[in-house]
Amino acid sequence: MEGQGVSDDAASAACAEGHALTKDFMMQQTMLRVKDPARSLDFYTRILGMTLLQKIDFPSMRFSFYFLGYEDKADIPGDVRERTAWTFSRRATLELTHNWGSESDENLSYHSGNNEPRGFGHIGIAVPDVNAACKLLEEQKVTFLKKPDSGKMKDLAFVQDPDGYWIEILSPNNMVSLLTP
Repeated sequence: MEGQGVSDDAASAACAEGHALTKDFMMQQTMLRVKDPARSLDFYTRILGMTLLQKIDFPSMRFSFYFLGYEDKADIPGDVRERTAWTFSRRATLELTHNWGSESDENLSYHSGNNEPRGFGHIGIAVPDVNAACKLLEEQKVTFLKKPDSGKMKDLAFVQDPDGYWIEILSPNNMVSLLTP
């Protein structure tokens, strides 16, 4: 049927076993360019509860990386070499990349991937209770694109970060309900 992509069988057939070396590969980071790191760091730490794992500056190229994740601050090594190895060993971190001076450019905005031409879509944050999380996000004046009780897909939400990137707010237990019509 048109519009459904490939069948389950075709999807399974398209997936081959990876090389033995890939067994230790992991999804380590997703990079988003940010205009104003202070606004983005506030959003991802204070509002979404992430922890700044490490900041790395590249003065000669005039940019900085900010690595964030859901890690306990007490686990972050103090030594910069240990911290760097540790940071890059965490699963599913967010790398915010700031090109120095972008915060002063009134005309600069980054493409979120959700306007034409479409590309990148969103990141997802799993929460225990979508409604409680959304209530907190509403209190923080976060911009909602979709609330849990709106649209065809219930029990999940989409919000925007300061640069307009979409963030899905979901509960793992609620995702099963999406499979039944």
